Amino acid sequence: MFAIVRTGGKQYRVTAGDIIAVEKLAGEAGDSVTLDDVLLAGDGGEMKDVKGLKVAAEIVAQEKGEKVIIFKKRRRHNYRRKNGHRQQHTVLKINAIGGKAPAKKAAPKKEAAPAADKPAAEKKAAPAKKAAPAKKAPAKKAAAKKAAAKTEAKPAAAKKAPAKKPAAKKPAAKKKD
Repeated sequence: MFAIVRTGGKQYRVTAGDIIAVEKLAGEAGDSVTLDDVLLAGDGGEMKDVKGLKVAAEIVAQEKGEKVIIFKKRRRHNYRRKNGHRQQHTVLKINAIGGKAPAKKAAPKKEAAPAADKPAAEKKAAPAKKAAPAKKAPAKKAAAKKAAAKTEAKPAAAKKAPAKKPAAKKPAAKKKD
């Protein structure tokens, strides 16, 4: 059985037992990874339903790819720049293709609190209200600092540079004798 899987913006054709290098994935060697983005699956000439299909893989290693040299040159300008880059990638071993992806379950709803717990909840709410006024005092100080900063900024803004310099005077015309 084979599958077309999308990861890291690229697509890979995989079968059980394949080893592929993909864009870097989080995890260490030995960790298990499930690839849920299956685009196509088939067995020989027949296609399978890919809804909920997943591919199980194991991280073999985290490696760097081949070095790519970037060389920039502008002729006759003595301009040369050399740079290198090694892309990070993850080596995966495909363990199995198939198995349905686990359906996402809704979060369980919290049960109504018993009557005995309600007074305790009210007691917890009361201290929170007392703490709220304490937070307002620093807010007033911050507001006062902002107002002081605004008054300091206004005199600096009042001084403006003249719009344009006056034009230079032309020299007087020569008198004819």
